[in-house]
Amino acid sequence: MKAKEKLMAIGKTAGQAGISTQSLQYYIMVGLVKPTAVSKTNRRLFDGRTVERIKLIKKLNKSGYPLRAIRELFLEGRQDI
Repeated sequence: MKAKEKLMAIGKTAGQAGISTQSLQYYIMVGLVKPTAVSKTNRRLFDGRTVERIKLIKKLNKSGYPLRAIRELFLEGRQDI
């Protein structure tokens, strides 16, 4: 992460990625995305790469991949499909 890159709270991240906050929370719960950082007050913060990853997840899911298969692809290190 670049030093000057701005981190976003979960609501703003979800909005920029075009999903609901609940969907982002679900993606976190099932291991599709991880917070970039956690603040001192335990707020999860995300960067622009996370937004792009969420957009990729949405695109793959829309094309027929179930979330479980997408997660497996990511776990295998195939993030740059």
